[in-house]
Amino acid sequence: MSAALAGTGALIRFGLRRDRVAIPVFVVLLALLVAVTAAESEALYATQAERDAYAASMAGNAGMIALVGPAHALDTVGGDTAWQTGGFGSVIAALVTMFLLGRHTRAEEQNGQAELLLSHPVGRAAPAVAGLVVVALADVLAAAAVALCLIVQDLDAEGAIALGASIGAVGLVFAGVAAVAAQVSQTTSGMYGLTGAALGAAYLLRAIGDVGDGTLSWLSPVGWGQAMRPFAGERWWPLLLALAAAALLVAVAFALLARRDVGAGVLGTRPGPPRAAAWMTRPVGLTFRLQRGTLAGWTLGLFLSGLSVGAIAQDADAVLGDSEAVDDIFRDVSGTLVENYLAIALLFLAQIGAAYAVQVLLRLRSEERDGRAEPLLATALSRWRWAGAATLVAFGGVVLVVGVSGLGAGIADAIVTDDPGRVPELLAASLVAIPAVWVVAGFTVLLYGAAPRFAMVAWGAVASGYLLGILGPLLSLPQWVLDISPYEHLPKLPADDFRLEPLVWLTVVAAALTAAGFVALRRRDVGSV
Repeated sequence: MSAALAGTGALIRFGLRRDRVAIPVFVVLLALLVAVTAAESEALYATQAERDAYAASMAGNAGMIALVGPAHALDTVGGDTAWQTGGFGSVIAALVTMFLLGRHTRAEEQNGQAELLLSHPVGRAAPAVAGLVVVALADVLAAAAVALCLIVQDLDAEGAIALGASIGAVGLVFAGVAAVAAQVSQTTSGMYGLTGAALGAAYLLRAIGDVGDGTLSWLSPVGWGQAMRPFAGERWWPLLLALAAAALLVAVAFALLARRDVGAGVLGTRPGPPRAAAWMTRPVGLTFRLQRGTLAGWTLGLFLSGLSVGAIAQDADAVLGDSEAVDDIFRDVSGTLVENYLAIALLFLAQIGAAYAVQVLLRLRSEERDGRAEPLLATALSRWRWAGAATLVAFGGVVLVVGVSGLGAGIADAIVTDDPGRVPELLAASLVAIPAVWVVAGFTVLLYGAAPRFAMVAWGAVASGYLLGILGPLLSLPQWVLDISPYEHLPKLPADDFRLEPLVWLTVVAAALTAAGFVALRRRDVGSV
């Protein structure tokens, strides 16, 4: 057993150094999300009567319960914060855990680095153990940061700790799920697909169970986390259930690890066709083929998010209440509160869609870092055609990913209002955000072309747009700070009037950033990542 774990300590230290940026960013952003939600909840309702009315309206809203989770103690700031962030924060923790563990395990085997590592005095199980320790530490730090932020805001300490622990526990369960998937699948994408499917099933079971009698929710790790009831009479035994499930999954993963070869999976990959289709022999076609799963996942996720936005739009008065904080958020937007809500909600979904473009474009950095780009560029394929294929798929995919959020919102709102005209109206409202998303994508291209070592900063651009949109009005930040975000310059449809000029300028800025990135890529050495 000791031989199987040889070198684990060194690999843990290396893993922590490798993720010295990713883990702090995850911890800070998750804690900031919860802290901002708590501050918003406190600011939105000036009196207890307003908060009670809000709690009563949400308690019977099946759509919101399915989307967010069971409503407990919404008449308190802590209960409302736990309701809004518990499920969403758990999904974030699960996804980050999945990507971090995949990076330390299956990705290393897929690119051949694990085999080189194991040729040294390193135990067979050491990489997997080290990866699990790193992601477990990330989840624990995130849980502690969430709790600390809420305690600092003078919320009940026990409830704050319970909320942090519930999010961290779900992350640990999906660390176990990802560890099993890493043994089953032979590819990183397969591992992510299996884990993502498990996460989607868990959230769906939780949603169906919460709308029903609650039985199915106990089959979901997300449901276990929310069953801890932070700020609503905390229950700690579901935490033990989550930890036991995580331990069992990890044990299964190591049992499978001992029964497979390095680089192989329990399930082998199917052989492909003897000849590729003609469209796949071209850079754009091959890139699309490699990214089609990513595109499908983002498209489905934002379509469902759009449906949820449209389903509750007509209840915006009850959801948002009437306070100075609401006025601050909508101060620059005309129209009714329902139109304001739709404008801001669709804008936030577009900002989430920007993450799709960043993910696709950063694949260029991974291809270069792992040595797969250099053999391609040694052929007649130019750098511009190679990078241009990913850029085209990213920019084009944004149109689909962002557009379906407005389509979903329009369909749901049309059903509620019995007005088919809402579908094209809200579709157009989502599409106007595309030039701003393109600016974020162009910034990513520039970072990759000019300074690939700092390309991950592009995720900061995604986060900053969201944070400026939320925190800017609440903190009364100066306009020049708000103007840093490209989303600030968009017409806020359907509440605002359409303006073509800012869309043209944003498109020009996106094109200039992209062109500068291509020029920089042409001038630097390949492999300097």
